[in-house]
Amino acid sequence: MSELSYPYADHPAPGTTQEVADGVRWLTMPMPGSLSHINLYLLEDNGGWWVVDTGLSIKETGQWWREVFSHELGGRPVKGVICTHMHPDHIGQSKMITDEYRCPLYMTRAEYYQARAFANTGGGHHSSWLGQEFYARAGMPRSYLEDLATAWGQRSKEGMSMPEMPSGYHRLRDGDVLTIGHHDWRVVVGSGHSPEHACLYCAALKVMISGDQILPIITSNVSVHPTEPDANPLKVWMESHDRFLSTPDDTLVLPAHNLPFLGIRKRLRDLISHHEDRMLAIEEHCVEPALARDLLPVLFARKLDPRQMMMALGEAIAHLHLLMHRNRIERSLHEDGQYRFTSIDPDLPRRAHPDAHDAPDDGPIMV
Repeated sequence: MSELSYPYADHPAPGTTQEVADGVRWLTMPMPGSLSHINLYLLEDNGGWWVVDTGLSIKETGQWWREVFSHELGGRPVKGVICTHMHPDHIGQSKMITDEYRCPLYMTRAEYYQARAFANTGGGHHSSWLGQEFYARAGMPRSYLEDLATAWGQRSKEGMSMPEMPSGYHRLRDGDVLTIGHHDWRVVVGSGHSPEHACLYCAALKVMISGDQILPIITSNVSVHPTEPDANPLKVWMESHDRFLSTPDDTLVLPAHNLPFLGIRKRLRDLISHHEDRMLAIEEHCVEPALARDLLPVLFARKLDPRQMMMALGEAIAHLHLLMHRNRIERSLHEDGQYRFTSIDPDLPRRAHPDAHDAPDDGPIMV
């Protein structure tokens, strides 16, 4: 399959659902900002439904769920909630729904406990001494932390802060099979965008619910954060994509954002190629020692606000850490407290093509 194809021209209106496969219904919930929506899914079971992802913890989303409960479930209850990963737009209504129907929440262990941890600490990890050190070493002025604190306050108002989580969960593991109605759904775990992201694949239906792990247009954020400053998330992101390439190419992918699509292998190869291109561009820039901050124009085309800057820096550092792992970049801590990164691969002149890179992205996607 040479290009992606989209079987559906538009999203279902909020409060309504659309059947996309036997026993699989698609719905959307609104989100603030450029994304505008998140896709959620219902799986029909004997005597009820399973919800896959839940939307933000804002009043508007809760009201739309009430519409769905009243008009789209055929009078049958929700029997379980599955959250692909721990980001607020996916878990925001998990407590409301599981409390409403007294049904279990299913997540992988790393996603559930990270959500619980972040719900207790809010955005404070950015303003702690760890956050101060992290951004100083990336080359950011101290005033940036003040700007970031203001941005976190706005994020909370938009429902993008971590919500209260259900007090217990049922653990999902890679390779687990959930039998829902007449179909078996295999859990396929990816990493990088989040620690242990669960996708659901049904071979009989040729359907994969991909969450944020595989999106058709936008590229999910893969970042290093102050909470784990030496993490290497892009390494496991690329490894995950290699594993997902075994998915049959006639699979209908149901993503968390954009439209359902066909052409999973094409998309995965494009994502892998894009990140490889970004890393080569970084190597070329770091022939002379550079700060992480210096790499933002290499990756992104426009001026960034504080929240975008946070995501952009995280992405730049993620690319640098994978290059360090591959022994292509060397990091040194200077007397000014800043990390500088220098290319060290003697084969770089042969590999370099500075005039043939992908254009810088417009800005980091808040997904």
